[in-house]
Amino acid sequence: MSTLALAGTGLLSAPSGTASAAHYPAVHPTVAEYTQLTTGETPPTAAQCASAGRRCFSPQGIRAAYDLGPLYAAGNDGRGQTIAVVDSYGSDTMAHDLHVFDQGLGVAAMCGEEGVTCAPGMPTFSELHLQGSPATVAPPPTGQGTGQEDKSGWALEVALDVETAHAMAPGANILLVSTPTSETLGVQGLPQMMSAEQYVVDNHLATVISQSFSSDEGAFGSAQSVEQLRHAFKSAAQNGVTVLSSSGDSGSAGSTKTPVKQGGTTLPYPSVGWPASDPLVTGVGGTYLCTDPAATDSRVTDSADKPAQCGANPGVSEVGWTNSGGGFSQFFGKPDYQADLPVGSTPIGAMRGVPDVALQAASGTGALVYVSLPPSGQGGLTCGSAPCSAGWYDIGGTSLSCPQWAGLVAIADQLGGGGLGLINPALYSIGSDPAKYASDFYDVTTGNNTTDPTVPGYPATAGWDPVTGLGTPNAAKLLPDLVAAVHAG
Repeated sequence: MSTLALAGTGLLSAPSGTASAAHYPAVHPTVAEYTQLTTGETPPTAAQCASAGRRCFSPQGIRAAYDLGPLYAAGNDGRGQTIAVVDSYGSDTMAHDLHVFDQGLGVAAMCGEEGVTCAPGMPTFSELHLQGSPATVAPPPTGQGTGQEDKSGWALEVALDVETAHAMAPGANILLVSTPTSETLGVQGLPQMMSAEQYVVDNHLATVISQSFSSDEGAFGSAQSVEQLRHAFKSAAQNGVTVLSSSGDSGSAGSTKTPVKQGGTTLPYPSVGWPASDPLVTGVGGTYLCTDPAATDSRVTDSADKPAQCGANPGVSEVGWTNSGGGFSQFFGKPDYQADLPVGSTPIGAMRGVPDVALQAASGTGALVYVSLPPSGQGGLTCGSAPCSAGWYDIGGTSLSCPQWAGLVAIADQLGGGGLGLINPALYSIGSDPAKYASDFYDVTTGNNTTDPTVPGYPATAGWDPVTGLGTPNAAKLLPDLVAAVHAG
């Protein structure tokens, strides 16, 4: 039984004297890196973020960077749509954590979060545990298991997915779909997650599905083993459900199976991750978001503040994130929708190019997330040499870009009067129109996703590239054009 190879397994250190950075072991989801900034329920200040070597984005700063203001002003915030967030195990404290997040950062409350009285028209947070809901407790510290059973380690991922999807589409319903197993490639894990997604599609529970997990294609035994898992995506495309996936957090490098805590073996060739490589899925890569977090009305470039990648590219609002998963599939041929690309694009040969689009993902320009962890130290997460605790975190990874893009799609669904289904043909149709592409996308042309010197990476280029795809969205312009392109067929 081979386990799921997850991105972002390298330890990243914070500057001396700052909050301790930490990492997920290889058996956890596509959160590349996180830093605990505070232990209370009050959000951290900009100074506290800077002391940890980063700029932290509130929902308001992110919305300004991607021009969502005009959409919200017109009443387009995802209302009437449902985003299904799929994670292993779920989180026992999600309703509480969501309430702290909303209260602390001024995001509209949801029916279903702790301490909120439901009112007509209010969006709903709910949870679906199709196969049972075991208590999310960590294994004993003396245990000799693989680490897959560390259920509480998923709490940070769940909080990230739910809170950032809600912040991007504050009027949309959020359905947290969890399975009681860790991700594995065999008879449990991924098959159960795909079965859960099939249930969501068959019962019309959501118009958007967000997946913050990834396995490198080389970790599978064959293309046929992947084909057996694609049934939910096929059904989604036939039923107007859009499926998105993180492109991964290891840049162009991939890994074989990770059967134990020590991890797997680096693949000797550039690799991409599935599900993002699936032609029926919208793969979401990542960037450093070099804008001013304090600017809440418009997109303001900030090359002065940390991290260093922003200062190294003066005047540039976004830089391709070093760890953004991307490249070319070894399983899937180039889909028809990738035949026409913007001028200057990296060429796509015979095989599917990944990702399709991007959004902020670098931990140095990450989003604030609140999560509760047990005070016993059995939270499954470590911050430096000590266990992490409940509080506010700054988080990066394509686990951040994916649920935020799911929020954007929910808003587009509202604009279009229902689920848009597979949006990739429409995205590339817009990309092939020079005027619309220049208007609707922020083209990211700097950066490189080489993370392992033994594995060639790719540069960000004009147009499409294997780091940021078509680029990042100018939401106020892209989403209406996306709806029109889907409806045009």
